[in-house]
Amino acid sequence: MTTLPTLPLEATSRHVLAIDIGGTKLAVGIVAETGELIDSVRTPTHAEQGPDRVLERLLDLSHSLLRRSPVPVERVGVGCGGPLDTRRGLIQNPPNLPGWIDYPLVRRLEDSLALPVALDNDANAAALAEFHFGAGQGTRHMVYLTISTGVGGGLILNGELYRGKRGNAGELGHIQVKYDGDPCNCGGRGCLEGYASGTNIARRARDLAVLHPESMLALTPRAEITAQTVLAALRAGDAVAWRLWNDTLDLMAAGVASIVNAFDPERVVIGGGITNFGDLLFPPLRQRVTQRTMPALMSGVEICPAVFAENVGILGAAAVAFRERRGVIQ
Repeated sequence: MTTLPTLPLEATSRHVLAIDIGGTKLAVGIVAETGELIDSVRTPTHAEQGPDRVLERLLDLSHSLLRRSPVPVERVGVGCGGPLDTRRGLIQNPPNLPGWIDYPLVRRLEDSLALPVALDNDANAAALAEFHFGAGQGTRHMVYLTISTGVGGGLILNGELYRGKRGNAGELGHIQVKYDGDPCNCGGRGCLEGYASGTNIARRARDLAVLHPESMLALTPRAEITAQTVLAALRAGDAVAWRLWNDTLDLMAAGVASIVNAFDPERVVIGGGITNFGDLLFPPLRQRVTQRTMPALMSGVEICPAVFAENVGILGAAAVAFRERRGVIQ
């Protein structure tokens, strides 16, 4: 378990308990309405032990933070991978949380913490964090795209999180960028996630390493090739890695251009591990999106990196709680 440093308090700010539930780690923090992280703790999830044991650890962390908190906490926000039923407060069997089948998380947290609890999926929570505290500040129309192990997203339209009729809007990783492309685990084909996620960049790099033994990619054991391997090869000028990356940028641009054409945002904020590619990502992506997007819709659109990395889950969960306190419940 690790503890993050305490930050200065705002005397007039409200505070919430923020809970981020992931397949590998649990994080709990106390966050001010200004976005300041007052205190936090993290511990491994050990998801294989099942929901009741995970909840037990989560409650231990939560009660510990509440006992030592220098400020009153008025409610709780939770971000968790979906599928979820946010209206009923249920976790509905996410792939990274085995055994969480219609698990009544909200009710159990409320029973133990004696505080109101708001729940949303982790991508929506991250979008709210960037909108309220990070790269989306000052906008009314923002799209958040996280590109890491998979590809997820969140839509802020007219200043509000758009969740769709069942709360599942924003599955931006499953925009189709190749109509006859590779099968995706969602059941479709040619999805953005199937080409642009770190997992699938690595998969395609492993295939190329076999076909091109002259490439730097082939110097790494095939099973150990990751997106970071591709990044290192790009920086070394490897031609095979550059062909892979240019193809990835084209497919990514097709997805982002579709997002811009569909939602007319002011800003597209990109987070996740893919942002480690830095200048190899953002300038060429902006150029290619501009070439693919209707000029009237692209005018004034910013494509920029997210502000938050490590703490986005906690800050997102806090944003979920503050959003519900303001009465924005969908």
